[in-house]
Amino acid sequence: MNTPMKNHHLHPEGQFYGTATVGEKGQIVIPQEARKNMKLKRGDRLLVFGMDNDMLAVAKLSHIEKITSHLSKKLKMINEAAKNNK
Repeated sequence: MNTPMKNHHLHPEGQFYGTATVGEKGQIVIPQEARKNMKLKRGDRLLVFGMDNDMLAVAKLSHIEKITSHLSKKLKMINEAAKNNK
């Protein structure tokens, strides 16, 4: 079963939550503590990134959308400043 391992940090910005088993349909259950910490709820959309051929990383889509929106605004400001300095 999925057993979270509390206070076992892999690095300062990450945490090891335990294991998950791939089911018949290729689904996995995200450990409860991870869902709680990420504030995941049913229906939330996640981005799944492949890292090499044997590792996955998961990010909350709403968080990525906020980051990209913020970066887009900053890039527009930078482009305007660059145009004004020509």
